[in-house]
Amino acid sequence: MKKNNHPVEGPDGLVYTARLPLSSATLNWLADLLRGHFKKIGSRWRALPAGKIAGIVLAVLRCDQRPGDLAGGNGIHRTTVTRWVREVVGLLAARAPRLDRALKKIARKGGGVVLLDGSVIRTRRRTGAENRKNYSGKNKCHGLLVIALTDDRGRLLWVSAARPGRTSEITACRHDKLTAHLRAAGLGAIADLGFGGLDDSGPDADPAVITGYKAARNRPLTRGQKLSNKALAAVRAPVEHGFAHLKNWRVLGKVRTDPRWATALVRALLVLTHQEVAR
Repeated sequence: MKKNNHPVEGPDGLVYTARLPLSSATLNWLADLLRGHFKKIGSRWRALPAGKIAGIVLAVLRCDQRPGDLAGGNGIHRTTVTRWVREVVGLLAARAPRLDRALKKIARKGGGVVLLDGSVIRTRRRTGAENRKNYSGKNKCHGLLVIALTDDRGRLLWVSAARPGRTSEITACRHDKLTAHLRAAGLGAIADLGFGGLDDSGPDADPAVITGYKAARNRPLTRGQKLSNKALAAVRAPVEHGFAHLKNWRVLGKVRTDPRWATALVRALLVLTHQEVAR
């Protein structure tokens, strides 16, 4: 009996077109940025023009398309697509705002408070020592912790470095000296109960981080404390919209690359989110 081991899809495969849920302004902006970068480094030739490269990279970031699939549809090698993605991510991450500059910009505009929150970005399960430190007991998954600041309308201002999932939110904020930066800019932050104890200022100083009241086993909340928590929850609700805009980039659905690259990836997506949301 003769065996037939030919692939079902044929030797060349099938190519289809799909809609990319982004504005043409974002694509043109990224293409112009790439043209300027190519001119700066003296890159005279690429396999595809800057506009095509921008579209391929955005497809990887927005829709989590596999580089091999995009490479086959555009007549290039998979490693070429991967190299383009890393090049664009590095280029965008360098344009991400720093913490002190983002806070000073809000202060110049007359803002008084920012919204603070953290979220875990899922990653694939690692082996060995990498497995344990990336496991978040709070979220029951392997991931990386990211802290973000938004304004009172939920627009992202700044994201922190991606840290192992077992890191607590308070530890991450203290590593970035968040309260010192807030006081230097004359701003306050509103956060949830997970950030309680972050502000270690004296009892007579104005708090830099405002959280609600937490009930204890033998000390239930009073009616006034419950109303205060409810008011704070309504004020800090827009911070969830900021994370929603960031996680619309499906490449963050589950990071399958080296976690050390995740910081550059998140900051690059912050720049693209500014370009897409603020248009």
